[in-house]
Amino acid sequence: MNDINALSFEDAYKALQETVEQLESGELPLNEAMTLYERGKALAARCQQLLTAAELRVQQLNET
Repeated sequence: MNDINALSFEDAYKALQETVEQLESGELPLNEAMTLYERGKALAARCQQLLTAAELRVQQLNET
């Protein structure tokens, strides 16, 4: 598993989309689905972190 905190927004978002697709298939054993769910939560948090940082940066740029 890649270090999620090192992923760019684009890479984290793509991995999140792939994770959601796998979960939505409904064909995974429960244990594997739980592991993917946890990874998806971490990927979503990473995306949110990067979006928040970008928003803050834009706000700072607009203040100058």
